[in-house]
Amino acid sequence: MTIEIATYLLVSSIFGLLVLGLPLAFVTGLVAVLFTLGWFGTSAIPLVASRIFGFVTEYSLVAVPMFVFMAGLLDRSGMARDLFNSMRVFSGRLPGGVAVQTLVVAFFLAAISGIIGGEIVLLGVIALPQMLRLGYNKRIAIGVVCAGGSLGTMVPPSIVLIIYGLISSVSIADLFKAALVPAILLMAAYMCYVIFICWRYPEMGGAHSAVHNDQPRLSWREAVQGMAYPLVIAGLVLGSIYGGIASVTEAASMGAAAVMLAVKLRGEFSLSMLKESLSQTLETCGMIVWIGIGAACLVGVYNLMGGNRFVSSAIMGLDVAPLVIILVMMLIFLLLGMFLDWIGIAMLCLPIFVPIVHQLGFDLVWFGILFAINMQVSYISPPFGPAAFYLKSVAPAEISLKDIFGALVPFILIQLVVLGLLLKFPQIATWSL
Repeated sequence: MTIEIATYLLVSSIFGLLVLGLPLAFVTGLVAVLFTLGWFGTSAIPLVASRIFGFVTEYSLVAVPMFVFMAGLLDRSGMARDLFNSMRVFSGRLPGGVAVQTLVVAFFLAAISGIIGGEIVLLGVIALPQMLRLGYNKRIAIGVVCAGGSLGTMVPPSIVLIIYGLISSVSIADLFKAALVPAILLMAAYMCYVIFICWRYPEMGGAHSAVHNDQPRLSWREAVQGMAYPLVIAGLVLGSIYGGIASVTEAASMGAAAVMLAVKLRGEFSLSMLKESLSQTLETCGMIVWIGIGAACLVGVYNLMGGNRFVSSAIMGLDVAPLVIILVMMLIFLLLGMFLDWIGIAMLCLPIFVPIVHQLGFDLVWFGILFAINMQVSYISPPFGPAAFYLKSVAPAEISLKDIFGALVPFILIQLVVLGLLLKFPQIATWSL
């Protein structure tokens, strides 16, 4: 069997088993074992197993459970709710002010935890009912919650960037520095869209709602107090990384300790909260590790078969400009993102794409930011965008999945525009390196 036929068979086997409903982690592991036995025999099993050891002993992975644990505590405390209420003081009478403040809160939550699903659920519980009650058009409210919640793929300390740095052997601190400006640009683009729509069509921003101006507002002092803990935690995590004081893993540990201390000082800490947060951490990290193990085995056996050389020669053999090759990779990410989880895409594609990108002479940090934006698109794109299902789990019954995906179209287009800007002007991401 040639490597070309083996490649087509391997890809079709993966998608065939996924269609049957098997988990991605078990699919990749099963296909890896079958291709190892079929191509090399039992003698190659230890070589593939060695890939597992290399993955699970990677020191950078320690940061992942810390950030997941932080997100779990935030989900169960009142800090996010207080942050949201405090931001109302600063939104004033800005068109779409509540939606804009929701995006700011989402940015802060992402800067504290770096986890996406929890943010969307949290915003869906706190911000979505608020906007709907104030008369906001449901498309604006839904889009803001899902798009804002998915900022966690970009805003440091992003788990997506940590996994990318682990796979590509790129400094995670450099990725965090490079991601900050694109993340702010993306948030600003969302805000401009919301403000413009609510200015052009005031009824979409609840301007004519009878309850819009009757909501009690906090004093400036209360607003500052509500923002204090999140600002301190975000400053501690990001400041220690950007200032060179601590590594990403050390900053994650400090952040987890700071969130626990904040919850304790607020009088919200309990053993049940700790147990639930730890359970969520184990479930999330277990999923990441199992998918990583399966993908590491699959990529390992495919490379032993010569698959990396086949893909590299096929792509490098294209008679096109290097940037066109990057565009092809972006298209592959976008297409896979419609059907696969970002972790699976990262584990399967990056070990093959990253060496090609390096060979083409492109900056791997810049490519990592492009990958993160692609994964943000995948998070809200139909038919299997996870953000839509997270929101549906807590949204009012009258909001359907069709409503959610329909509301996300303008925000997907905004993400693609920002992706195009980064392709055209790489210095947006690389200026600080």
